Amino acid sequence: MAERNVLGDELEECGTEPLTGFYRDGCCNTGGDDRVVHTICSVVSEEFLAHQRSIGNDLSTPKPQFGFAGLKPGDRWCVTAPNWLRAHEDGKAAPVVLAATNEAVLQIVPLEVLERYAVDVPPDLSALED
Repeated sequence: MAERNVLGDELEECGTEPLTGFYRDGCCNTGGDDRVVHTICSVVSEEFLAHQRSIGNDLSTPKPQFGFAGLKPGDRWCVTAPNWLRAHEDGKAAPVVLAATNEAVLQIVPLEVLERYAVDVPPDLSALED
């Protein structure tokens, strides 16, 4: 069965350039092996990357031994729920692609918080109505 996003729909792809996801399948899928829940599809910013470096989660330095070129601002990446939440609490959260964010994150981060950072839905949903 396909995993669901925070909107209740089928989980969409987060990104393939670079290839993201705990399982490196382009999606923020999660499972028993994913202890820190790589479930939030974020569009990383320089501010977010700097914050992550400051807490010991360096996402921008290349690690060729792992096939990781390092992230740059604008890349989409499945980030861990605890680290994203910490960035939010510190005022440094990255934008979120709700359609590609796994519903499992809702055990850690409330939907209302994620919606404040959404980049894939318009702020006024009435514009989508016929």
